[in-house]
Amino acid sequence: MAKVGFVSLGCPKNLVDSEVMMGLLKTGGHQVTASQSEAEIIVVNTCSFIESAKQESIEAILEMAREKKQGNCRWLIVAGCLVERYRREILESLPEVDAVVGTNELPRILQACSEAGKGAVPPAYEAREEYLYSDSDPRLLTTPNYTAYVKIAEGCDHPCTFCVIPQMRGRFRSRPVVSVAREVQRLARSGVKEINLVGQDTTMYGFDFGDRRGLARLIREIERIDGIRWVRFLYAYPNNIYSELLDAVRECSKACRYFDVPLQHASRNILKGMKRGGNRVSLTRLIQRIRERVPGATVRTTMIVGFPGETEEDFQELLGFVEEVKFDRLGAFTFSDEEHAASYQLKEKVSDETKRERQERLMRLQSNISKRINSRLVGSTLPVLIEGVSKESDMLWQGRTESQAPDIDGVVYLRDGVTTATRPGEIGKVRIEEAHEYDLVGTLVQ
Repeated sequence: MAKVGFVSLGCPKNLVDSEVMMGLLKTGGHQVTASQSEAEIIVVNTCSFIESAKQESIEAILEMAREKKQGNCRWLIVAGCLVERYRREILESLPEVDAVVGTNELPRILQACSEAGKGAVPPAYEAREEYLYSDSDPRLLTTPNYTAYVKIAEGCDHPCTFCVIPQMRGRFRSRPVVSVAREVQRLARSGVKEINLVGQDTTMYGFDFGDRRGLARLIREIERIDGIRWVRFLYAYPNNIYSELLDAVRECSKACRYFDVPLQHASRNILKGMKRGGNRVSLTRLIQRIRERVPGATVRTTMIVGFPGETEEDFQELLGFVEEVKFDRLGAFTFSDEEHAASYQLKEKVSDETKRERQERLMRLQSNISKRINSRLVGSTLPVLIEGVSKESDMLWQGRTESQAPDIDGVVYLRDGVTTATRPGEIGKVRIEEAHEYDLVGTLVQ
């Protein structure tokens, strides 16, 4: 058996895949190590959603290839989304890579590492199989012990022209409610207090079972699990936000009043080109509906600027929409022209300079909006999940409100009130004393 190290890149959904592979390896007798220098086998779990993610993955592979040449590891395995897009190219152009494992082949990581550990050359897998882990699959959590991601579905059936996820992850498929509930129960027994439900489209959960209210039912099921304090869902497709879901978030005490709804744009012309549907009026009504049905809801979104054919008029409509709606959180991506996406064939490409300039203008607008929204919280006292010593300074502790998802949104810095009895994973009361564009500053009062 070998010592195996992991480099996990990309989104939380990819992190769950890494944790499942680590769990499979540990159960199979291998030792998973966090020390790169000790690893005999290194697995790079890649992302290739957009060009920047693809480049980050390639750089990580090349860096680990250098480690292998220097004798720090004997075998290099590449896994994840990049494999699904460029399996043959990886094997042909990177001789340092000994095996590849796609997103639908996660259980094969055990065979690949076992054969590598014996000094044999692992097979170059070719078959694609649809895969989705279950509660019976082992996982080795890499998140802090009070929080965890739970993948409730895999794949995507939406036809968005800019996206290659359906090609990498396959058709949409949900886990049974009982499987998710059992996993959450196990996590709760281990001390996890915050559950973040993830999938390519969490609001479509259960649709493939004929249950078009599946996510609402799942939230109510998790509400009954002892030990869990917060549950939120990420990546909600706007067309599938139904009334029963809003009711479940409003009525369940453990449900975070947090909606992550990637809208991508507001111009009818651009949304049509993206095959997203809708327009500024319909999207405005959607956000109004969320806020009316769930008082105090935090709404986060992402936008893409520079999609082919985006005119200054289209962009101005987007700016006007953002100013009107006033999202609590907003992230902006520049359009990535992916060769396997349908939008690759579209003409009227927007220059990189224009894309960057529009991204900066959008984020300046959102920065001002976020600062105004956060300023309203000064003087209030909010429940905060204590995370421990801040990543920014050893002199501060930090935590998050229910409106701050891990590694996506800002944090609450605690400049006073922390004692020797304060423990990470507790939910305490924090008086907010200072507000910035993305972060808050306060004192732990309870």
